[in-house]
Amino acid sequence: MVEENIKDINELSPEILDRAALTGIDPQEKERSGTFFQLNNSVICSRSKQEGIEALDLETALKKYDGLKEYYWKAVDPNKDEYTKMVKDAPPKGYFFRSLPGVETIFPLQSCLFMEQKGIIQKVHNIIIAEEGSHLHIITGCTVSPKAQGSMHIGISEFFVKKNASITFTMIHNWAEEVEARPRSVAYVEEGGTFINNYICMRPVKMLQLYPTVHLIGKGARTVGSSVILGKKNSVIDAGFRAILKAEGTSAESIARVVAEDESKIYSRGHMVGEVPNVKAHLECRGLVLSPKAYIYAVPELEAKQVNLEMSHEAAVGKIAEKEILYLMSRGLSEEEATSAIIRGFLKVDLTGLPPKLQAEVKALTEKELKNAL
Repeated sequence: MVEENIKDINELSPEILDRAALTGIDPQEKERSGTFFQLNNSVICSRSKQEGIEALDLETALKKYDGLKEYYWKAVDPNKDEYTKMVKDAPPKGYFFRSLPGVETIFPLQSCLFMEQKGIIQKVHNIIIAEEGSHLHIITGCTVSPKAQGSMHIGISEFFVKKNASITFTMIHNWAEEVEARPRSVAYVEEGGTFINNYICMRPVKMLQLYPTVHLIGKGARTVGSSVILGKKNSVIDAGFRAILKAEGTSAESIARVVAEDESKIYSRGHMVGEVPNVKAHLECRGLVLSPKAYIYAVPELEAKQVNLEMSHEAAVGKIAEKEILYLMSRGLSEEEATSAIIRGFLKVDLTGLPPKLQAEVKALTEKELKNAL
């Protein structure tokens, strides 16, 4: 296989590195605390550049830490469905990221999961731990080569946020029309901890299922999920965010912006479960349908199992107002330019928890993707 003779990310082909760059990967690691790169089902690179931050491939981590008994398959049920079973039965691939107690990433860790083989099933299992009082930023990208027709990505991610720690996880997907993706993510957040999950998808995908679940198990724990999704061509996208509030003083928020073009179908889901008193949760989903053959199904769910809690949701799906297009056309834009400008404005969401430099970097990537897509 092509990757067997590659030992470093910079030995990868320009085509692969160019595609990876669209998901935030910097081969030079100028402002990165470490890098993980998996090509198909082989790990090319896994290294940390900052003391107190671990970045290992999962196989090495399992050997180093005696099977990671407290974490390995503890957040995600390996028998949840056929896809988790496939990862469970495969050799362990994926990354192990950990910030030691009190350590904060100076720059984000970066990871890329890349497929370039036709018909391949990429199986990935990631474990991410923020030890007590530490703060971990990760930017991760999943993308493919045009050669990877009929391929599938299955990614299992288990997050553990310890007391007064935080994880900010920003995922950028850059798939293709004949690719399927089945991420499965679960996080546990202890007292005073914060888990922030940002998600961006601007390219077509045959089928995407994405529904991270966060368990807030410690007093004052907090989570925020933000997603920006543009459905193109025949994409079927089933994406959501679930938070289960299990301790007093916990809070959860989910914000989704989705746009369906062409014949795409988007199922935008949100689910908040309040199991104890004195918790707060909010869901917000806004969608635009731009084609008579496109489809958006917004499903906000709230479960209140106690008294004295605050839970709310907003959901709105519509089309671009003609008066907005006419106004921009009166300012000199063509109808196509006006429509594109409105969509770009609609999909602009300030992603939570990113340092200013990373916020600017992700914003620039998003703008570039939107210009290519619209």
